Amino acid sequence: MLLNLVKISIPTAFAFFLALLLTPIATHFFYKYKMWKKYSRSESTTEDFQKIHNGHEELQTPRVGGMIIWVTVLLTTLAFFAVSIFFPSIDTEKMNFLSRNQTWIPLFALLLGSLVGLADDLLQIYGNGKYARDDKSWRLWKALLIVLISLLIGLWFFFKLGITTVHIPFGGEIYLGFLIIPFFILVAFSTFSGGVIDGIDGLSGGVLASIFAAYSVIAYANNQIDLAAFSGVIAGATLAFLWFNIPPARFYMGETGIMGLTITLSTLAFLTDSVFILPIVAMPLVVTSLSVILQIASKKFRGGKRLFKLAPIHHHFEAIGWSSYKVTMRFWVFSTIFAIIGVILAIISR
Repeated sequence: MLLNLVKISIPTAFAFFLALLLTPIATHFFYKYKMWKKYSRSESTTEDFQKIHNGHEELQTPRVGGMIIWVTVLLTTLAFFAVSIFFPSIDTEKMNFLSRNQTWIPLFALLLGSLVGLADDLLQIYGNGKYARDDKSWRLWKALLIVLISLLIGLWFFFKLGITTVHIPFGGEIYLGFLIIPFFILVAFSTFSGGVIDGIDGLSGGVLASIFAAYSVIAYANNQIDLAAFSGVIAGATLAFLWFNIPPARFYMGETGIMGLTITLSTLAFLTDSVFILPIVAMPLVVTSLSVILQIASKKFRGGKRLFKLAPIHHHFEAIGWSSYKVTMRFWVFSTIFAIIGVILAIISR
């Protein structure tokens, strides 16, 4: 047990401090090449939104900060793998957490999703035309890309790992067979929709760090030690990102962070067989996504009337007078509480 805890804690701490070291270098690069959006959301949003966000900070703050997270995770994973190869021993092999049945696929999900997200960020930074403004047609293309990435992962689950069932808390297993593939696509897309939480300095970093920390505990409880270490590494790198993202943010997470992390989160939920615990652990993402859906439905079916002053819901709280600091801190508390509840349910519902 002690060795397993060491295997989780050392890579997690390593990722945190590595990201702290890499961030000043990355930040210099981000600002040197002016890696921020050309067009502010304020140009095409409501008057209420313009009151709380004038767009100035958005046009002078890099939006590719998520690179720090996934690059750190990749370097940490490769570092511990390389040590086990070039300095073989029982201890170094034990510390290596890169394994075919546990961490290959979440690492693949993180890298592929992050690279696609990076392409989207670069389009909005250096591109021209409607796609650079993230218009509806480009959002549809992004949705299709999420589906394609999820399809690849779903196929791996079914054909390579033989995952055909999902666990129902307190209710046993339900057999899905081939339907596990479209089910994963649905879960991944739903989780990604919660990525709109990346709208206030420090908000997404704090929320996602607690979620991945929770999945590290869940994986540990399942005796999936490699997966627990990998989840811990993501949490550690995200906390380092948060160190520099506390208001005023040095950079935003961007799609390269949100897309990779949300797809990876869905992958972890399936690998730990805790898919139906995911909405609890990731409750802030659920609430954020649901607020947008309800707002759209309200406008459509209530003659244009809005349910919230603004959506996603964190902007609603800003619009009614909460400071961005208060919204962020309360979301962090909210996220921590539900992460703990999710961990407890995941453990006792077996």
